Amino acid sequence: MRAAVVDALGSGFVVQDVDIAKPQGREVLVEVRASGLCHTDLTFATHAFAGFPPPVVLGHELAGVVVAVGPHTGSFSVGDHVVGCLVQWCGTCPACLDGRAYQCANQGATLRDPAKDGPRLSRAGLPVTQGMGLGAFAQQALVHENQLTAVPRRLPFAPAALLGCGVLTGAGSVLNGARVRAGETVAVIGAGGVGLNAVAAARLAGASRVVAVDVQDGTLRRARDFGATDVVNSAAVDAVAAVRELTGGGVRHAFDIVGVAATTEQALRMTARGGGVYIVGLAGGGGELKLSLPRLLLEQKSIQGVIMGSGNPRRDIPRYADLYLQGRLNLDGLVSRRIALDEIDAGYAAARDPEVARVVITSF
Repeated sequence: MRAAVVDALGSGFVVQDVDIAKPQGREVLVEVRASGLCHTDLTFATHAFAGFPPPVVLGHELAGVVVAVGPHTGSFSVGDHVVGCLVQWCGTCPACLDGRAYQCANQGATLRDPAKDGPRLSRAGLPVTQGMGLGAFAQQALVHENQLTAVPRRLPFAPAALLGCGVLTGAGSVLNGARVRAGETVAVIGAGGVGLNAVAAARLAGASRVVAVDVQDGTLRRARDFGATDVVNSAAVDAVAAVRELTGGGVRHAFDIVGVAATTEQALRMTARGGGVYIVGLAGGGGELKLSLPRLLLEQKSIQGVIMGSGNPRRDIPRYADLYLQGRLNLDGLVSRRIALDEIDAGYAAARDPEVARVVITSF
């Protein structure tokens, strides 16, 4: 099959032939119909991370059709439409049994032991790393069934592909992590793909004010389309002062989608007494946060990390798909460009444009 392979960190993606194994155990072979270009994959393609050594096939925002299943697969049949998710969950640990798949203690249970079972991907007889158990920048993906969720066949593939990461993370941080309620106020720092989903979910939850904060006017214009009631360009004004003025003293919930110390500090200062700060992203290693413990105590604020929107994929992905089909969740607006697999490097270059929310591969 054709796959976009990273042979050396920083060398870009090269489309070439890669061999894919037959499904074993609970594995599912998926014909990939759409794959989103997430910045996380680009980070893995340019920086060394344990578990993702080159050569590697990346890509984790996946939608497609099941073409084969392993002998012990119980959740899927050939012809099912599915969405992939980078949340790897065993299904048997205490966290999984409690519905907290995002806190699974045994994520490796979804992966093969290459020494015992052979690699899922190979080239010229040598193993090729499969990024995050998915490897969706390819014509096919061989995935453990726990990393897949069935979706309605009438759901278009391009927006469906975004459900397993950007939507799950952004919307979930609001609906699951913060549990925003009607009438509450929200600030979202960073209005890219994940941030737009946080904005949309906040309006869906009934937030009375949703303030999008970013450094790009184009990004902020798009945030209004997703439900932001107000926008603040933090490169032009004091974002903390602006948000506090707009909301009469600060927001109830502030979401740091960027994830560096400076933006988390902004989020803390934007929140009203008793407010919550939710760290959703992590850019450039994040850094260290200096806190005033007396101030944190007296102002009764909380700080919480939210991984993958505190999501249970089998519960949340169908929920978001249904909201889209009802016309209540804007996924089409996230798909800014559709490209072919051979255009992946150009696609990532295009993704730097603030007018672009997500680039999606739809031709393989």
